[in-house]
Amino acid sequence: NLAYLLALHSIDGLGPIRLKKLIDYFEDPKIVWGANPKEFQQLGIPKNTINLFEQTRKKLDPEEEFQKLSKNEIKVKTIFDDDYPKRLKQIYDPPTLFYYRGEFLATDERSIGIVGTRKVTGYGRTVTEKLTQELVGSGFTIISGLARGVDTIAHITAINSGGRTIACLGGGLNKMFPPENLRLSQKIIEGNGVVLSEYPPDYPSLAGNFPSRNRIIAGLSLAVLVTEAAEDSGSLITARLAIDMGREVFAIP
Repeated sequence: NLAYLLALHSIDGLGPIRLKKLIDYFEDPKIVWGANPKEFQQLGIPKNTINLFEQTRKKLDPEEEFQKLSKNEIKVKTIFDDDYPKRLKQIYDPPTLFYYRGEFLATDERSIGIVGTRKVTGYGRTVTEKLTQELVGSGFTIISGLARGVDTIAHITAINSGGRTIACLGGGLNKMFPPENLRLSQKIIEGNGVVLSEYPPDYPSLAGNFPSRNRIIAGLSLAVLVTEAAEDSGSLITARLAIDMGREVFAIP
């Protein structure tokens, strides 16, 4: 009943922990979709989320929405799948599911996250390119967030070095941000890696999405490398999340 899991996942307020609680209780996403919302309150689901669920259930057809994904060549991996990334599954709040384009390979389990500032300097560019090349040469897949600056340099260098790269987005796959990286995202999915998001395909890239996106970068990675970052940057959020997950964190002086 993947279509019903996707429909539930699209509701704001039903994050990984609450959604897991509902599925554990009702045992089937389709039963959750048809359940009496009064039971949700007993499981600690907030009233505004319950109201949103009832509104969504009236206007959304899960099977129709699922067909749209196939037409757009968007695939889905759920935490119930045997091939869900093992390292990501081990974090405190793994995505119940994520949407992706491209193909995962077994070698992607050996991966390093590279993150940094959007306002990259010449020095930052040089060290990001050099270390990305060396990591690719050692057989690592490069994971980053497809943002401007360090992220973009890491993805492009990985591809140009004959390696693989995974881009984790802060919005839906149909709402590419920044828009100038649309061509880069196409290059990644055409045999060079994966572009993924836990947000539904048409969900916008909102500022509040990026800390959540950063936990996926850290969760997929063996270690995280910060090549250049401001003190208040999202890159340091990724580094802190990686430390909390027991990952190695490296930084360039």
